[in-house]
Order: sequence, then C-alpha cells, then structure tokens
Amino acid sequence: QRNVLLNQTNPVEAVIRNIASNVTVIIFQVHSQQSDVNPSTNSSGTGVDRGLISILRPQQTVCTWYLRSLDANQVLSTAISMPYMEKDPIPGGCNLEFDLEVDPNIYLDYTLVDVRIKFAPANLGYMRGANPPSCDSGTGQNSRWRLRYDVYQYFLPENNLSEMVLMSHLRKMSEVQSIKANGVKMLTVTSDDKTDVYFSSLPGQGVIYNVIVWDPLWNTSAAYVPVHTYACSFADLVDNCSSLSKLSTKIFFTALAVLGLFTCFFGHRFWKTDLFFMGFIVTGFFFFVFITRVTSLGYDVRLVLTAVAGITGGILLVASWWRFGSVLLCMLIIGLVLGFLFSSMVFFTPLGDYRVFRDDVVFWVTFSSVALMIPVLFVGCPRILNILACGIVGSYSVVLAIACYVYTSLAYIALDLLRRILNDYFSRAYTNVPFQTNDFIVLAVWLMLALSGVTVQLRRERSEVPFPPHPYLTWKRERERRSTNVLDPSHHIPPLRERIHGKLLQIKELFQKEQPAGERTPLLL
Repeated sequence: QRNVLLNQTNPVEAVIRNIASNVTVIIFQVHSQQSDVNPSTNSSGTGVDRGLISILRPQQTVCTWYLRSLDANQVLSTAISMPYMEKDPIPGGCNLEFDLEVDPNIYLDYTLVDVRIKFAPANLGYMRGANPPSCDSGTGQNSRWRLRYDVYQYFLPENNLSEMVLMSHLRKMSEVQSIKANGVKMLTVTSDDKTDVYFSSLPGQGVIYNVIVWDPLWNTSAAYVPVHTYACSFADLVDNCSSLSKLSTKIFFTALAVLGLFTCFFGHRFWKTDLFFMGFIVTGFFFFVFITRVTSLGYDVRLVLTAVAGITGGILLVASWWRFGSVLLCMLIIGLVLGFLFSSMVFFTPLGDYRVFRDDVVFWVTFSSVALMIPVLFVGCPRILNILACGIVGSYSVVLAIACYVYTSLAYIALDLLRRILNDYFSRAYTNVPFQTNDFIVLAVWLMLALSGVTVQLRRERSEVPFPPHPYLTWKRERERRSTNVLDPSHHIPPLRERIHGKLLQIKELFQKEQPAGERTPLLL
C-alpha cells in the first residue's frame, strides 16, 4: 500500500516489477475519501473506490497503471495491489452488468435510510495464457456456480472523518486474511442469489464493505475491491458530514430530554407531568408516522406539527385522567411505551438480523408480543411499572438528545423502528451498528440515570399511596361538602359570577371622577 497525491492533469505511474511466475492476475485499486479517482487513463470507470484486474500473459513480469483524479486540486489517495494465483477465483470474472469486461469493483449507493452494495459474479481461476472458463457452461460443481460470497462490514472509528484514518483502515479490508480478522461477516451469498445486499444507513459513520469469493473445491479465496461510505455528503454547505443534525431536531430532542430527565426522577410524584410526557411520546410518534406516510411536507414542518400533536396528546391524556380517573387505561399506555422501547432494544441486538425477521408478518407479530409482555407482567404492580417506565424512558430521551450533538449508535434503537414503519423495503437491510468508546460512555450514562431515577422514586414513594385519588370525584365531593356545611368558611364565599361582578365594579370606581367637597342638598326649613 502507498499513499499518493493525484490530480487531473498529471497522471501518476504505478509499476510492479519482478512478478512471480505463479501469479496469474493482479487486482490494482486506488481509493480516496470523497473525490473520484481512476486507476487507468484508458478505463471508463471512476469513483472513490476503483480497481482494475490485470490478466497476466505468459512470461510477463512487469505491470503498469496510470493513476489520476477528476479533481483539479491535489487529492490524497492510497494505491493497493493484490496478486492471486491460478486456483484462486477471479472477482468479477463473469460480469454481465457493468462496464468492465472483468470487474472486481463493488458498486455502492446510499440514501438516508439504507445502503446498497452490488457486485458482479466471479469466475474460476485459470493458468496464464489459457482461456477463461465459461460462465454459462452449466451449474455443476465444475462451474463457477460452486463459488460462495462472504460479505463483510467494517466500522471506522466513530466521530472521525480524517482522510488518513480511512487510508490506514482500507488496507485491513483489502486482503483476504485481514478481512476475516478485522471485518464482521454479515452473510453468505450463493451463486443462485442476487449479488446485491442492503444495510441500514449510518450518516456520519464511516463504514467499509468488502466481499470474499470462496472456491470450496480448491479452498481458495480472493477479495473484491473494498468500498466505503459515510452515508452523507462532504460538499453540502448544510447537513454535511460534519453537521448532520438539523437545528429543529436539536431543539425538539433537547426539550424532550429536559422533560424526560424530570420524569426520570420525579415522574411518579408529579403524576400529571408523567402522563403528559407519555402522552406526548405516543401521540407525537404516531402522528409523525402518519404525516410522513400521507404527505410530502418538509422535515422541519413535520417536526413542528409533531410537537403540536404531542403537546395536544399529552394534555388530552391528563384531561382524561382528571375526568375519568382510570389508572388502568393510563398504565396500559405507559406500559406500552416501555414495552415498545424494550422490544426495540431486543431487535437492536444481532437477533434483529436473523433472516426469519425479514418477513414483516413474523417481525411485527414478534415485536408486538414482546411489547405487550411488559404491561402483562406488571399488571399486578402498576406503581412499579410506572416508576420503571419513568426511569428507563425518561433517561433514554437524554440519549436521543446526546445523539443530536455526538454520534452514538444507541439512537438507532428507536430510529430503526421508525425506519421499519416508514419504509416498505427496510426489512431487507442488515441493521448492524458499531459499538465503540462513545457508545459505552453514553450507555453508562443511560444506565446510571435509569437506575438512579428508579431507585430514588421507589424509596420516596414506598410509604405513599400508589396513585392519586380520582381528581374529578374529589372535586365533586369537595363542592358538595362546601354547599351543605355552613360552618365551612368556604361555604360563605360568593359564587364566581358575583365575585367577578364585584371586581369589575371596583375597577369601574377607579375611573369615576372624584365628587367635589361641600353639601349639595338644600337646607331644610
């Protein structure tokens, strides 16, 4: 591997000499962080991760490439060469879709939701000077159909957009043994499967993908050209890789975190605040899903409307408690909020990438069953359920606020659920995320807040009544008591209408002219 500076006008010559006679092909690749590069002036293919495969002739010992970038300025790039022998499979050797005759490249495109990688099928290896094996001669064990493709994923350090860091880590995902040692194997694709794979998008997080093609007959392997993405743009002036979170997102989740932190420690004591917080979450979540599905409004508008809907939902839940006093209904809603978060945490683990959960029916039945399990388990102890919900859900709102300022994978506990609801094809995406230093710190903060909040509330509320009495009935009894008990000082308080009328008269007197001094009536005879 060698780092080189490339530009548009002066190609850089790369020469490999003294090539061993048992080497039949060489994959030469060049990578840059964000500028398109080309490993040969005669090649039509360009990109940030591009490679060419050179089929060596008999007696050939020297191979030459000419590297350039499409940027007028100098571009830092790294060049890597990988030799393979006659029994090693040839990546992209049976290409029928892309421009190059033999194409070892992986093609990547991304959205804010998912990342798609696609590659051409490989062919069997062969000696120098021989004709390549036919790609369509049959599907038996003597054909390229016996080949297997292992797809690997590798995460760059979090919150690090450095070019040098990318260049140093690309080498780890270029050679077969290094890929197996450093990457995470996500799946195996057979020759009968489509050679395209989907992953969940992680904007701002660097990820490298590569594919190892394995020949089970000879037990030999070869690696494609690795490809990387940050799922964001470095060139955009707004919402680029350095500043992903919008201002509206920061305001929304910071305000939610303040309310959540209060609920975490005082939610059960301030019961109406607790109800407002949970009602806000439920109403806001489902309203955001609804308007995203049925409208094409901008993100900022949807977020404002979601905040309004959440506030309305919170107020309505408090009002319903005041009028009907149904602890069961309120605890069902609170239990479902905790249950949905717990179920999202379960599918955030590697369990969520099991193939069986690609089926939407299986996923949603399992997800709902896990979510409903929480209120069912705590049906006999609603106070403990409410305190647990206050501590865990309230502290997780702080995690979401932190994610607006510093990358943390823990935000995808909730985000992946939202993506699954909003996007019909997200079920095909693998949702593996990195778990590095930042995530351990944020996880420790989350656990500390949740445990502290639950412990404080359990100790403070153990000698108190489980829940406040029915507010409407309490008010009604108090009103009846005041109307019948003449010894109660409040019994002699005038009605509200008379009190308002009296206040208005007092205000009116302030604006009347002062009467002149002296007697105005006639003297009596």
